[in-house]
Amino acid sequence: MKWPYRYDLLQRYRLIEIVAIWEGKLNAGHLIDHFGIGRQQASKDINNYLNEIAPGNLVYNSSLKGYEPSSDFKPVVTSCVVDEYLQLVQRNSDLTSTFESLVLGFNHTTRVPLPSFQIKPEVIRPIVKACRLGERLEVDYRSVNSPNKDGRIIVPHSIVHSGMRWHVRAYCEKNQEFRDFVLTRFFEIPESAGTATISPESDDSWHTKVNVCFKPDPRLSPAQQEVVANDYGMKEGILVIKVRAALVHYLLQMMKIDPNILQGKPTAQQIVIDNLEAIEKWLFK
Repeated sequence: MKWPYRYDLLQRYRLIEIVAIWEGKLNAGHLIDHFGIGRQQASKDINNYLNEIAPGNLVYNSSLKGYEPSSDFKPVVTSCVVDEYLQLVQRNSDLTSTFESLVLGFNHTTRVPLPSFQIKPEVIRPIVKACRLGERLEVDYRSVNSPNKDGRIIVPHSIVHSGMRWHVRAYCEKNQEFRDFVLTRFFEIPESAGTATISPESDDSWHTKVNVCFKPDPRLSPAQQEVVANDYGMKEGILVIKVRAALVHYLLQMMKIDPNILQGKPTAQQIVIDNLEAIEKWLFK
């Protein structure tokens, strides 16, 4: 079905819906900051969304000084999947390229579908709020190694995409260290536990930047190494990627490198780390 609105209007309506669903609060400032439009146009867009697109989806909350989703909210211009919100956040945190912020949808372009990890808006909202306001959260977080119900207090500061899953970087009061928590593993709605006393600035591995240097596996023939170097855009046989130390392990996973592998076929891995000693302490044990 052909959408009867211009592309730029559709994007603004999508932002209205995405922010309302996943942050729980929307005002004209979101549209003003994101699209660089005036307050009058932003207010008009919100009113048009309420009157023409989805009547009854939003209700005004005077204490919040903004709109929040109604109890009968039904998405109209989005699919209500968490990736829509998290990818929006990701694109807007890295605007090094103007065109990266546009979703043009060329019909000759596709990608391999990945699992759609189910994360409830009710889980995301308090985490986003805690990141913004510096709050502690009481959470029910479970993992494969610890599958039983286990309450703990965390202090989140950043949401991270590791290439496959979404995580929240947070201080764990139980373990007394900063850790990554997979967003699909929160089993209850996080509850506020007051103001945080730990600062995100003390997350040393988050604020430390590390150069990870890759090169073709020397066990490959010179011709094979040349092909691999060309694949990865290496300069003089080396590819250097600067990454937060806390994310080094995820980078290696994305590059399909297991630093613990000492033997195997060179054609299976193709590249190796050139400075393993420099990054070894940042790897998961």
